Amino acid sequence: MLRSLLFAVLATVGSSGLPLYAQGMMAPDVLAKSVTDEVIVILRSDKDINAGNPGKLMKLIETKVLPHFNFTRMTRLAMGKNWRKANPQQRGGLVEQFRTLLVRTYATAFGSYRDQTITYRPLRIRPEDDDVVVKSQVVQPGRPPVAVDYSMEKTGNGWKVYDVAIEGVSLVQNYRSTFNGEVQRAGIDGLIKALDSKNRQLAQRTQGANP
Repeated sequence: MLRSLLFAVLATVGSSGLPLYAQGMMAPDVLAKSVTDEVIVILRSDKDINAGNPGKLMKLIETKVLPHFNFTRMTRLAMGKNWRKANPQQRGGLVEQFRTLLVRTYATAFGSYRDQTITYRPLRIRPEDDDVVVKSQVVQPGRPPVAVDYSMEKTGNGWKVYDVAIEGVSLVQNYRSTFNGEVQRAGIDGLIKALDSKNRQLAQRTQGANP
């Protein structure tokens, strides 16, 4: 179920190539609504993706999704107080590994997509607002709708996602407990190694499932 819900994250924040400054910066909820349909069309029409081509999936994520995430802030939030203990090199390694982990997880989520649809609640936003929550629901056949909320910040390069909450459960807070436990057990470098190992396992699993 989580994999299916993660698809909503991808579809909502993926990039359609629409200009952010056609009439000024596009509002975050408008951007989300505009790009969802295009991403869904790609998933349904691309034969290579439907055949389970991992390279095509990764390319789609890299080009359509990643530009709309602030991975540095996501990693800092997931690390909590331990972020201050990391030196610049360790911080770079943490961001890289956490980014890779999310990409691998999202690649799996693409393969789980079936017939979900996404609806949005109206967003009240003032011109001076630079931090908002875009609220949506994932509607799945035969199941209750699931709330998926996107915390987004306004930057000079458009709105960026820095957290996702599924039914009120924050993605970064969920990882924080895991990261904190690993840091206590093996330190910052131990966490980086653990993330690297996890990413390698996910990569091998994906390759094994798609020879």
